[in-house]
Amino acid sequence: MHRALFICTQNRLRSPTAEQVFAAWPNVETDSAGLGNDANVPLSSEQITWSTIIFVMEKAHRNRLSKKFSAYLKNKRVVCLDIPDEYDYMDPVLIQILKAKVARFLA
Repeated sequence: MHRALFICTQNRLRSPTAEQVFAAWPNVETDSAGLGNDANVPLSSEQITWSTIIFVMEKAHRNRLSKKFSAYLKNKRVVCLDIPDEYDYMDPVLIQILKAKVARFLA
């Protein structure tokens, strides 16, 4: 079972889209959060502990994640997807990019 955590800045567009897309996959549980101060769902240490793999949308997210939560990241795989903040929630292009970049990690 994969427990995939998707992280962006505000948890409004990219990470909730990823959470929704992969929630229907077999043997995958999903969650999402944001690293911004006013994120819809602010990232918690409990979410990191729960996850078996963490996906961040940008390198800046990986850096902020490492600074704020380094104690919780031991033995955690963090994958940077390099997806810029230029898509709407459930944008078909974003969904296609997510599937292309994430699928191999959740197979």
